[in-house]
Amino acid sequence: MRARLLALVLLLLLAGCSSGGTRDDGRITLRFQSLAWQEESVEANKELVREWNATHPGVRVEYVQGSWDSVHDQLLTAFEGGEAPDIIHDASDDLADFAHGGYLADLTDLLPARLKSDIPRRSWETTTFGDGIYGVPFLQEPRVLIANAKWLKRSGVRIPTPEKPWSWAEFRRITERLSGRGKYGIAWPLKEPVSATLNLSLSAGGQLFHRGADGKVTVRFEAADQVVPRTIHAQAGTDRSASPTTLGSGGSDTLPGFFGGRYAMVPLGFSYRQQIVQQAPKGFAWQVLPAPAGAGGLTQGVSPQTLSVAEDSPHKKEAAAFIDFLLRPRNMVRLALGDWMLPTGTRALHDPALRTPEHGWSTGTALAAHLRPAPAQTVRGYPEWKDKVATPALQEYYSGAIGIRELRKRLEEDGNLVLARYQR
Repeated sequence: MRARLLALVLLLLLAGCSSGGTRDDGRITLRFQSLAWQEESVEANKELVREWNATHPGVRVEYVQGSWDSVHDQLLTAFEGGEAPDIIHDASDDLADFAHGGYLADLTDLLPARLKSDIPRRSWETTTFGDGIYGVPFLQEPRVLIANAKWLKRSGVRIPTPEKPWSWAEFRRITERLSGRGKYGIAWPLKEPVSATLNLSLSAGGQLFHRGADGKVTVRFEAADQVVPRTIHAQAGTDRSASPTTLGSGGSDTLPGFFGGRYAMVPLGFSYRQQIVQQAPKGFAWQVLPAPAGAGGLTQGVSPQTLSVAEDSPHKKEAAAFIDFLLRPRNMVRLALGDWMLPTGTRALHDPALRTPEHGWSTGTALAAHLRPAPAQTVRGYPEWKDKVATPALQEYYSGAIGIRELRKRLEEDGNLVLARYQR
């Protein structure tokens, strides 16, 4: 009797740990783990969950709050323990190892034609591994220059537009012109230098990761890949036009100095505009400028936010239906406005709310057509390469501790040793 009772208790515990389930009344429950963190974004996600539940009595969605700070390790633990949520919010550059590891469901035959056709192919490339689609890219964030509008106007420099951006060489000259007397033309927040460097390097024609005919990836740090890091290195070390103290800072850390008139410009992700609106002193005039362009034009890499379905979910079809609901054009606009980012969907991008000059929305939407998959998007082993090789090497280079030759050696020799372990 005691053995049977113990077995029953264990079954109940296992049922409670599963990624989703069916209630006694036949109603399905799906767990949706969201990484939304800004107040507007969290509320938009929760509102959409409530709307779904009100119109789909047979499939209830339970909102679960996650965190960007720990999502990779948290998901890995959940996958291995059989406790992953049914619907997973993440970023595309975090999906490769999960997809190859069999943790994510292939959505190829689960997604409706409407959603597939509305999102451009270049965005789908960020979540396609082999022959399968393992996530739906839905929000993307270009890197832009946030500028002190009065400072730029007083200086008389040419103001760039998406139609006529600065070149990287012109950008360097202008930041030097804006500097002096303890003030700097630019403040680079490079606590996490890898994605900023790699994604902006596409504008100069950089590629860094090269895939051979055998499918294996090698790192080659060529001339085009060096344009952006050389520019930053020169601004910080030679020109004295970039603040050396912000090189180890995060984006938010630069805002007090920006508001205080110490830096004319700060390169930031598009979503930082919300913090600026909330925190800028009264009367502080700012504007959004496109990042510099090179041989690749305004092209830059992005790793869109994604929605995936766990392979272990017993209700994949219903989970995909919820994703489709969440990403209808009207709803995608709501999510984009909540996160202050750009939607990937073509119809959502044309919404008037995202085309207004206010707060630089129109500059961002003008850049949308130039966004491409981040260089490391499909590279297995990228997280380890980034953490163990690229991040320390770039930090030392930008601080002046090593030169360009040593940087190249580390990225290529040490980097290829790391990647080789994932490609055997």
